[in-house]
Amino acid sequence: MSDPLERIAAALERMAPAPLQTPDFEAADAFVWHVEPDRLDPVPDVNRVEMDLLVGIDRSRDTLLENTRHFARGLPANNALLWGARGMGKSSLVKAVHAAVRAEGLPLKIVELQREDLPSVGRLLHHLRGSEARFILFCDDLSFSHDDQHYKSLKAVLDGGIEGRPENVVFYATSNRRHLMPRDMIENERSSAINPSEAAEEKISLSDRFGLWLGFHPCGQDEYLEMIRGYCEAYGLKIDDETLRAEAIEWQATRGGRSGRVAWQFFTDLAGRHGIAI
Repeated sequence: MSDPLERIAAALERMAPAPLQTPDFEAADAFVWHVEPDRLDPVPDVNRVEMDLLVGIDRSRDTLLENTRHFARGLPANNALLWGARGMGKSSLVKAVHAAVRAEGLPLKIVELQREDLPSVGRLLHHLRGSEARFILFCDDLSFSHDDQHYKSLKAVLDGGIEGRPENVVFYATSNRRHLMPRDMIENERSSAINPSEAAEEKISLSDRFGLWLGFHPCGQDEYLEMIRGYCEAYGLKIDDETLRAEAIEWQATRGGRSGRVAWQFFTDLAGRHGIAI
């Protein structure tokens, strides 16, 4: 009979996932990072909106596009936090900017990382660091609760520790919160601390590590209607302005607000009723 320790070691070896081999970064321009086991899945067809259809965010669009061009050309570039109102095109802008820079012939890839997988980011950066390609590391809907320790892993991306952030990686995140955590949590930690000025400093300062803060604010009615008209023109849907305006306003009233997401949802319904494929 073999040694019990040898049997245990053999069992653990069978249970443990094999380490990720060097990924084939030529397989696609976009990837999604998964864990258990670690892998980078290529995304052949990215779900994105064309840049021209993103209305009312011109300043944020131009700033992020220029920052991304600098990065793709090997020039200094900042990590970016896109924060603000829900449904106003934060994640759509990141994907549209990636496509626009690629269309200019610049070599750039995007890797999506889920917030829940932040503890594995060191392993991911190890693989990205070894590639000649340049990567946007993208985390959508990033936020933290009071007992969430994932933010410590994020510092490996923003600061890089002793190795530094890989020169070929830039980090873009979207969040509904400017400081990546609920305001009441920040105030509670400050009010109950021995030294209120330092109580939540470690977490609050996390957003300060982003060189770019791009704010997204709720849209007005004119912008909302302009978004829908843009979709109609892009997909060849013919409808008179008076009917479009009346139906679009009624739709947003039932949703209790206006945003780019609500505009797209209305257009999806409108296109379906007019037999237009999107």
